[in-house]
Amino acid sequence: MSPGAEGTPVKLELKDLCITYLRSDGVGTEAVRDVSLQIHDKPGVGEVVVFLGPSGCGKSTILKAVAGLLPPTKGSVEIDGKPVDGVGRDRGMVFQAYTSFAWLTVRQNVEYGLKLQGIDAAERRRKAEKVLEQVGLHDFADRYPKDLSGGMKQRVAIARTLVNQPRVVLMDEPFGALDPQTRWGMQGLLLDVSKSEDNTILFVTHDVSEAVYLADTVYVLSARPARILHRVEVPAFEERSIALKSSSEFRAVEKKLLDLLYASPPSAGAKG
Repeated sequence: MSPGAEGTPVKLELKDLCITYLRSDGVGTEAVRDVSLQIHDKPGVGEVVVFLGPSGCGKSTILKAVAGLLPPTKGSVEIDGKPVDGVGRDRGMVFQAYTSFAWLTVRQNVEYGLKLQGIDAAERRRKAEKVLEQVGLHDFADRYPKDLSGGMKQRVAIARTLVNQPRVVLMDEPFGALDPQTRWGMQGLLLDVSKSEDNTILFVTHDVSEAVYLADTVYVLSARPARILHRVEVPAFEERSIALKSSSEFRAVEKKLLDLLYASPPSAGAKG
């Protein structure tokens, strides 16, 4: 694992990543074009990196490539200097759709991945209890998903991911279906998690306010095929609370991102 330009090891690197979807008739749709970036390892420091761009631009496709769900058409994805070749426990993904198993309790859902790894029952229970406490679901451990609200179901999905202690957490618009109040609460949970876990969170959104509130770094992407247009460092706000969103400092960053998004010309092949 070689050090990057910042003098620290590179945790995640995309090199000239290109992805083209092929239809059954052989016609291709280019989703991602020449995306390159480095995210450095910062032991003991959580980091949230946001991919911001218009709907359908290819943000989720990049995440799926990092997860190992989609092989690159060209280029590569590396975690800790090793090429990604399929899914692995060093990465965990949280989708927008709820993914809990309906026939398992909350605790059983969280323990599921550990059980597949062959971890004994007592250790599974210990790890699950810790993460359930962390995401505020300790009192709901014996409930079933049908008994939970949308926000709670996403907490289960986050807990299922965190319990495996991945190096990189991938989140594909996980709060998009939630009402504004629940969404803000989940954003606060994510910030708490990012401070307490030694991992990097890659978060996909097309919501500028959400990007500013969550991110340490924002990559602004073009319309499809996705290309990186800008890299923006978000200020280290003294306190991230609901009041922050109406502050002049927050609004200034929000305006900067909006200007970058709307000032960028549409990419070749983009529709609409």
